[in-house]
Amino acid sequence: MASIATEAGVDRRTVYRRFASREDLLTAIYEARLTAIERAIDDARLREAPVAVALHRYVENIIAVNRTWPVDLARMLGDDAVSRRRNASVQEVDAFLRRATDDGLLRRDQPEGWASALLPQLMHLVSRQLPQLSPGQAADVVVDTLLHGLGGS
Repeated sequence: MASIATEAGVDRRTVYRRFASREDLLTAIYEARLTAIERAIDDARLREAPVAVALHRYVENIIAVNRTWPVDLARMLGDDAVSRRRNASVQEVDAFLRRATDDGLLRRDQPEGWASALLPQLMHLVSRQLPQLSPGQAADVVVDTLLHGLGGS
């Protein structure tokens, strides 16, 4: 709580007045992250925007979320409401990745679910390893890596 208060630029007592416990604070943080993810998905317009545009917009938005709310939701997945919201977001992105495959942006010869597993890892990695890049620049790296790999051809 003390480090959170310091980071927020407030006294520790201010944090304790707002949140009765560390768990209450973490719940609020996870709630804010989930809401930011849902907004990022909505803003990307995964169902209606051209696939390449939606992919870049989604990646850029999620990188911004990762940097703003650098917490892992895994601790909260035991909560049914959190789990439902997270699963809905995952399903929305999975449907989009199927659309990207159907449209030919992603290769069909990869194992089922590979893009769904790889994309979040790339976004997490670039969020942490390349903080000097803007979310847009970081999204360029992720999308290029996802679509073209690291090969030299």
